[in-house]
Amino acid sequence: MKKITAILFVFVLVFGMTARADEGMWLLSMIGKNYDDMKKQGFKLTPEDIYSVNKGCIKDAVVGLGREGSPFWHFCTGEIVSGEGLMFTNHHCGYSMIQTHSTVDHDYLKDGFWAYSKSEELSNPGITASILVRIEDVTAEVEKSFTKDMTERDRSLAIKNVSKTIIDKAVEGTNYKAQVKDMFGGNQYFLLVYVIYQDVRLVGAPPSSMGKFGGDTDNWMWPRHTADFSMFRIYTAPDGSPAAYSKKNVPLKPKHFLPVSAKGVEDGDFAMIMGFPGTTNRYVTSFGLEEVMQVTNKLRYEIRDVKVNVLREKMNADPKVKIQYASKYASCSNYWKYSNEQNKALAHLNTMEIKKNIESDLCKWADAKGESKYRDALNALQKIYQSRRSQAEAVMYNNEGLQGSELPYFAFRCKSLASAFATKQIGEITSAASDLREPAAAFYKDYDPETERALMKALYRKVYNEMDPKYFPEFFKTIQTKYKGNVEKYVDDALNKSIFTTEAKFNAFLDKPTESAFTNDPILKIGDDIIDVYRKVAYEYNDLSADLGKNNRIFIEGILAMNKDKNFAPDANSTIRMTYGNVKSYEPRDGVFYDYYTTLKGVMEKENPNSYEFIVPEKLKQLYKDKNFGNYVNKNGDVPTCFITNNDITGGNSGSPVINGNGELIGLAFDGNSEAMSGDIDFEENLQRCICLDVRYALFIIDKYADAQNLIKEMDIRR
Repeated sequence: MKKITAILFVFVLVFGMTARADEGMWLLSMIGKNYDDMKKQGFKLTPEDIYSVNKGCIKDAVVGLGREGSPFWHFCTGEIVSGEGLMFTNHHCGYSMIQTHSTVDHDYLKDGFWAYSKSEELSNPGITASILVRIEDVTAEVEKSFTKDMTERDRSLAIKNVSKTIIDKAVEGTNYKAQVKDMFGGNQYFLLVYVIYQDVRLVGAPPSSMGKFGGDTDNWMWPRHTADFSMFRIYTAPDGSPAAYSKKNVPLKPKHFLPVSAKGVEDGDFAMIMGFPGTTNRYVTSFGLEEVMQVTNKLRYEIRDVKVNVLREKMNADPKVKIQYASKYASCSNYWKYSNEQNKALAHLNTMEIKKNIESDLCKWADAKGESKYRDALNALQKIYQSRRSQAEAVMYNNEGLQGSELPYFAFRCKSLASAFATKQIGEITSAASDLREPAAAFYKDYDPETERALMKALYRKVYNEMDPKYFPEFFKTIQTKYKGNVEKYVDDALNKSIFTTEAKFNAFLDKPTESAFTNDPILKIGDDIIDVYRKVAYEYNDLSADLGKNNRIFIEGILAMNKDKNFAPDANSTIRMTYGNVKSYEPRDGVFYDYYTTLKGVMEKENPNSYEFIVPEKLKQLYKDKNFGNYVNKNGDVPTCFITNNDITGGNSGSPVINGNGELIGLAFDGNSEAMSGDIDFEENLQRCICLDVRYALFIIDKYADAQNLIKEMDIRR
């Protein structure tokens, strides 16, 4: 094991020496090794300006957005742009918060929202903002807990125990939080220490017609013209420490914030992105890739296609439903399209053949070295993926289909009442019922009975027709026998009889709770059945996958050892990374050239008043007609909207700062391009592009559209 660590250490040192600028999500502690290459491309600062534990630096302005309960899993990234904790992120990152504050009378999704003073900013309970304090390689310390003949179960327990010791020592006497994360499939380990803030308030957002301009049609596509930004502010206790929302809290005084450049970008300019990428799977084998394409992506797309169509119909018919389901639809549709586009890109770029060639080369190399464990690991991986195929399909049908509607799971979450009923004590029952009123109000706020009815019918029909019957939940067997396969009638009967179907019925039940009404409820029965079959399938799936991690680890070890003169970055895993490259146009196919930027002119050209995806607000049209652009134009006198770079990003990077060679904010990363949707599995160096909002478009909207001069004055805008 020590030999492996030594080899990997050499590889880490090599990473930055000859690293290609257009590939690699690099750990911040390794930036110094990339420095010479970065300077050649236009970076003008020092490594310590990016990452330092002794002084304020760029990493102190980069924020991982998370949720209480899972603060280390960052759903998006933001960046601080003022000395008072003002922060940019994407509109789609703030979408659920904007939706939560919206009503039919105050529709911030439709009209936008702007706080013209700090007193108008809106709190968002449950949202967290993490800033990295330091990162440390703890591989040697973790590996001391391993023994030669240790089982995977014992190995995992050892990692858990030693990680706790490392974390406890790292945060002792501080208000920090920390985690130990593995890299390269468990061949390396790093400690990451964060300060996590709990008071994040909404400051501003353009209307969705601008913030989501192009909708599903333009999603994952270039050229783009989307004003994908929103603004928040981080607050702390008066002493600067993290604290939950309080009127006494004060704006964060950050160690560093990013100046905002209104100078613009040119093709070939240096561009660096720092953020919290979610996950990549670039070391997946051909066997794993087959499962991704034929099971995960295929079924996710097909099942979500059913859900997306139901939601579109219901949302288009009712403004209230449109608000209630806006965030849910956005969440569903994003990876609905992603799954399909990724499969097309993987097929077009022949990624399967690339993976098979890598595996063939590894086996030949290993045989020549007399290292049979690498071929053995590949054979084991092939058997694991083949053996769990039916369970993998059942997991997707359960997660995407059976759990694609909300009401049964809400009913299942109310099972605390069952324990109360078992006591036969009126006080216990009354108290348990009272405890459900707050979560019920939150659930029913964004719930529509007829939308739920339509979703249950459509999704259950899809699963009933296609899922392997041996994994049917019990209520499907009732549909088979009592209802002769009539899914729709079964759903109608269940909803008509249930205490959960409407908020009024559930509140009436809570007023006078009875055990029989609860335990015999048909929607609760559906929820129980779905969870029961989920547990059964998950147990089988996990049992068959018991040795997956071990063999993946050995496989990756072999890849690194075989390619000791090549450069690798670990897969993304929601830890902060840096990628650098250039603003760059591209040619996706024969006869097609895509320029590196778009302008407000393109917004007007795309306008379609008959499509909700391409509505242009009247005020924006008037500003364009009057050429009231302020100081936010390019050399041609146009307002730039978006630009592209060859930076290496993935989900979680949404909202990440795009930074120029002077350490100034030039844009916000928000999307990838469809031609290279294979990037999470295999980076395509010629085609992969990061789609970015030009910060000048955001400034133009804040200044001219919203007239939020308070925000303009707060930022350090450099022209």
